[in-house]
Amino acid sequence: MSLLREAEKCLANQKAYAGLNAFITPLQRSGSWLDRVRDADARRESRSSKSPLDGRLIAVKDNICTRTLPTTCASGVLDKFTSPFDATVVNALEDAGAVVAGKTNLDEFGMGSHSIHSRFGPVRNSRQDGDEAPLSAGGSSGGSAVAVATEQCYAALGTDTGGSVRLPAAYTGTVGFKPSYGLISRWGVVAYANSLDTVGILGRKTSVVRDVFNVLNHHDHRDPTNLSPSSRSRISSYLATPPLSDRLTSRPLRIGVPLEYNLSELTEPVRRAWLRSLAHLEKQGHTLHPISLPTTKLALSAYYVLAPAEASSNLAKYDGVRYGTRAEGPDSEEGPNGYLYAKTRGEGFGAEVKRRILLGSFSLSADAMDNYFIQAQRVRRLVQADFDAIFSTENPLRASAIERQETTVDVLIGPTAPSTPPRLSSLLDASNQSSPLNAYVTDVFTVPASLAGLPAISVPVSVSDSTSSSQHGSENESSDTDTVGIQVIGQYGDDELVLKVGEILEHATFVE
Repeated sequence: MSLLREAEKCLANQKAYAGLNAFITPLQRSGSWLDRVRDADARRESRSSKSPLDGRLIAVKDNICTRTLPTTCASGVLDKFTSPFDATVVNALEDAGAVVAGKTNLDEFGMGSHSIHSRFGPVRNSRQDGDEAPLSAGGSSGGSAVAVATEQCYAALGTDTGGSVRLPAAYTGTVGFKPSYGLISRWGVVAYANSLDTVGILGRKTSVVRDVFNVLNHHDHRDPTNLSPSSRSRISSYLATPPLSDRLTSRPLRIGVPLEYNLSELTEPVRRAWLRSLAHLEKQGHTLHPISLPTTKLALSAYYVLAPAEASSNLAKYDGVRYGTRAEGPDSEEGPNGYLYAKTRGEGFGAEVKRRILLGSFSLSADAMDNYFIQAQRVRRLVQADFDAIFSTENPLRASAIERQETTVDVLIGPTAPSTPPRLSSLLDASNQSSPLNAYVTDVFTVPASLAGLPAISVPVSVSDSTSSSQHGSENESSDTDTVGIQVIGQYGDDELVLKVGEILEHATFVE
C-alpha cells in the first residue's frame, strides 16, 4: 500500500470512528501534509526514505506542545491555547518525515486511569462487551491508544507517569512502551510529575514502537532530566557486556515471576494470559524463576503521594495571570477580601485535578511533609533497590552496589492490569463513591516500574475462553475481551531487551 493510500485510510477512519472521541483536534483533509506524504512516497520509490516513519501519520497526545495545533491538556485552563514552539519529540518526528495526525484526547493534564476526566468528554474503547456497552479505553493516554487500535494513525505518542501508556494499551489490545526515564526528551511536554513523566509510544506492533523509539531516543540539552551523551555512552558500553544478541541466543533468558503480582483480585482472563505467556517463554527454552519484590506492595501508596505533590507545584502557575485562561469578571465572589485566582482555578480545573492538587498541597504542608512526602520518597528508594536486587544486570546509574538476591533474572513478566476494561457507565456513575479509589488501584502493576524509572512494555496476549471473564469477573467488568495486556519490565537502560521479549510474546501462538 502506498503511503498516500495509508494516510487516506487513516483520515477516513478518523471520520468513521469520531464517536469514540479519540481526537480533540483531528487531522484536516486540506493542508500541506498531503504534499509531504506524496514526497515521502517518491522517496520510498527511489529508496531514499528519511526513516521508517517517513510519510507515516503519528498522533500526538494533547499534553505535548505543537505549534500548528492547539495544546489543551483536555483542560478548561488551556482552552484553545496554541504553543509558540513544537516539543522536541514532535520536531524529531517531523525531521524523520512523519506527519502529526492530530492531537488525542486524555484525562485532564494526564491525571486519570480511564480517560474520562476530559473537558471534551470521555474516550470510548473500540471494543464492546456483550451488551454493547462502552468500555474504558484506559488512561490517561486513552485517545492515543484508541486511535492506534482503530487505525486512525500509524502510531501515537502518549505520556506515562504511572502507567498511562501501558494501561490503555492493555485495554485496547495495542502495544504500549514506556522507555527508561531520561532517554526521551520531555521538553515541550506539559508537566504533571517531573520525576515520573515519560514520553511513551503506542503501536499495533512492537516493531513499529521500536522504529518510533529509535527516532526519539536522542539527547536534548533543553531537558535537564534527559541523559547526557556521556551517560548514554556509558550505559551502552555497560549493557554491551555480554552483547544483547548473546543474551538472546547463547543462553536462555531468566524470566522473573513476581510473587507479589499474583493478587487474589486478578480476574480469570488475566491470570490465564499470564500463565500462557510464561508457558510460551518456557517452551522457547527460557527458564522461569519466582522472585520477590516486597516493597512494591507500598509502591501505589507512595505514587499517590509523590505524583499529586509534584502536580500541585506544577499546576500552581495556571492562575489566569501568568498562564492559562482567566475567568470573566471578578476573580472572587467575596469582593476585595476574597481569594485571588479562586474563580479562575475553580472554573478551569476539573474534579480529578482539583482532588490531586489538594492531596499534593496537603502532603507538602509543613505539618504533613515528614509523614507523607518524605516517607514516600523513602519507599521509592526501597522500590528501586528491590528491582536492582533481582536483575542480573546492575543498574548503570547507581553509584553504590546493591546486595543481590540469590536468584537474579533478565526481565520480569506480569500482568499490566488486574482486570479487563470496566464499563464506562460504572466509572461515570456519580453514586459510586468508591470510583476514584477503584481507578487508582488499576495502576497497581504499572506504578512500580515508573517509580524506579525502568523500561516496561505492555503487549496483547490472546485469551482463548472469552466466557470465563463473565463467569469470574465482576458485574461491571467486560465479558468479551479477546486479548489481555502482559507487561515486560527490564533493568534501567535495557530497553532493547524489553522490546525483544515483548516481540517474543507478541508473536506467540497459544494452544490449549
